[in-house]
Amino acid sequence: MKSIAVFSGSNAGVSPAYREASAALGREIARRQFTLVYGGTHMGLMGVLADAALEAGGVVIGIITERLHGRGHLHPGLSRHEIVGHMRERKARMAELSDAFVALPGGLGTLEELFEAATLTQLGDHKKACGALNVRGFYDPMRAMLTHAVQEGFMKAEHRDMVVIAAQPGELLDALANWQAPTVDKWITPPTPETQKKED
Repeated sequence: MKSIAVFSGSNAGVSPAYREASAALGREIARRQFTLVYGGTHMGLMGVLADAALEAGGVVIGIITERLHGRGHLHPGLSRHEIVGHMRERKARMAELSDAFVALPGGLGTLEELFEAATLTQLGDHKKACGALNVRGFYDPMRAMLTHAVQEGFMKAEHRDMVVIAAQPGELLDALANWQAPTVDKWITPPTPETQKKED
């Protein structure tokens, strides 16, 4: 593992704990000499993350869309940046440059990026670890939702568990470094009429 894509909010959240955790993750990525790949902006937790990694001597690559670049959102101090046409291209390029994915707390975009990366792992399109930094229990509801999906027969437990969730940056990065892709198929055998009757 040499590079990590981090998805995070372009807002900072209600608690200083979110900023502190983002900075801690940025420093830890730099300390381990991983390249940080992220969305390229100076806004919100994304900016905090990049600032911390750069201040710790890390290499930070930003991938930003033309629209956001035009609005002046590009972080001015990055090691390197690329401007792409749209969000789908941005995500694809981040995936190309990265060996693993981490989600900090964030909104729709952050969650969508995490789930897309995990889905591609589930489908076998890539074999890259996905994780979430669980600041203030932010990802507890997601873990509960995934468990509910397992219980309701929409996914296998192995695919729920392939998303690493940890509260500390070091713990999360250690788990990602040791991660193994699940070997089970995503498809669940449909219930037979006999088992369906029993459930009814």
